Amino acid sequence: MERLSGLDASFLYLETPAQLMHVCGLIVLEPSTIPGGYTYAGLRETLRDRVIDVPEFTRRLRRVPLDLDHPVWVHDHHFDIDNHLHRLALPSPGGYDELVELCGHLAGLTMNRSRPLWEMWVIEGYGDKVVVFSKMHHATVDGASGSNLISHLCSLEPDAEPLAATDPKPHARTPGGLELLGRGVLSNATKPFAITRLLQPSAQLVSKTVDRARQGIAMAAPFSAPRTSFNGTITGHRSIGFTDLDLDEVKELKTATGATVNDVVLTLAGGALRSYLADRGELPATSLVASVPVSVRGKSKRSSGANKVSALFARLGTDVEDPLERLQAMSLSNRHAKEHHQAISADALQDWAEFAAPRTFGLAVRAYAGLRLAEKHPVVHNLVISNVPGPPIPIYLAGARVDGLYPLGPVFHGAGVNITVMSNDGRLHVGVIACSESVSDVDALVSQFPRELERLRSSAL
Repeated sequence: MERLSGLDASFLYLETPAQLMHVCGLIVLEPSTIPGGYTYAGLRETLRDRVIDVPEFTRRLRRVPLDLDHPVWVHDHHFDIDNHLHRLALPSPGGYDELVELCGHLAGLTMNRSRPLWEMWVIEGYGDKVVVFSKMHHATVDGASGSNLISHLCSLEPDAEPLAATDPKPHARTPGGLELLGRGVLSNATKPFAITRLLQPSAQLVSKTVDRARQGIAMAAPFSAPRTSFNGTITGHRSIGFTDLDLDEVKELKTATGATVNDVVLTLAGGALRSYLADRGELPATSLVASVPVSVRGKSKRSSGANKVSALFARLGTDVEDPLERLQAMSLSNRHAKEHHQAISADALQDWAEFAAPRTFGLAVRAYAGLRLAEKHPVVHNLVISNVPGPPIPIYLAGARVDGLYPLGPVFHGAGVNITVMSNDGRLHVGVIACSESVSDVDALVSQFPRELERLRSSAL
């Protein structure tokens, strides 16, 4: 048994019928590399063998009586791969449009919380490729841990063992209701003593933030973002899009300008959003603000919990027309943001999340959505943008070479679009997911990324 950390549990409480808190992935496979050829039965057998001893794939939630404490993970003794792995085929002509329409529909479906919180669909008929569309609840993974889970499924050669070997261990016993109730009472009794330890460092952080703001070296402030069409109350409908960029071209820009790959990615996102909004006559006079998740996995003192993340806020330079000028401004502001972020405890977000009351927090989120408060208060941030490092060399899933690896994060009330970029074998895979009512044409946004890369290269090289 493992108790969910406060941050992991918060992703459960944040979920509503419209705000779905699962992390999706679209994996494009080249089946010709599979020894002996592709069959669904062979793929199913390989995936079953590789997930059966990985706890993240075989554990389910168990609630604490009266919701006195965060839920716990217990082993699913009735685990069945067929509850999680499904087979579909694209309608003719089986192209990009048909694929993103189907995956958008799948992304908008809820998951059964009585089972391990993941699902995969094997989609055939995408030309000569096979696509795997995956969903895993954010309570189970963050960006870094999601990448680690890929290593349990993938290998460096078509017929090799997975990158991460699994060491099967005896499953812990499932606790009874009275035991969970007792643990919940004890946990709540100790919270007042724990919170006192957080007040002083939090007050010091506020003071340091004010000082940095006065010096002009603070990261962008939340609640300072301009309002756009995708900053309101969302629905459960999802649209997705994806594209590829050449990683060498991005690295060439990095070298020529002294920026980082992340600076370039955020600059491209800023340019793509600027063009998308300008084409619709919706471009704000001030810059959009993105929330950028930051992994603290190497700095956190906590040994438990799937999500070890913090976040910084970044202005995307959507108010700057010249792409090179935008990159230069982005590099400077990102340096300030990183320095500011480093002054924050790696466990600050996790520590405060421990005090979220399960029932109260869930009711508050539903009230927030029902009253459409996201449309009434100042905009916290316009969207979430993630940049996740992936494998620098080819990898293989069940013998099939991975030609595309497009991550798709959750969207929130008040921020109805999410952009995630992942590197893979010399490419940058850009995945965009949005509430369909917030972003009417996701592909119009996605298509701007290659254009922005070309514009930036023309200006900088």
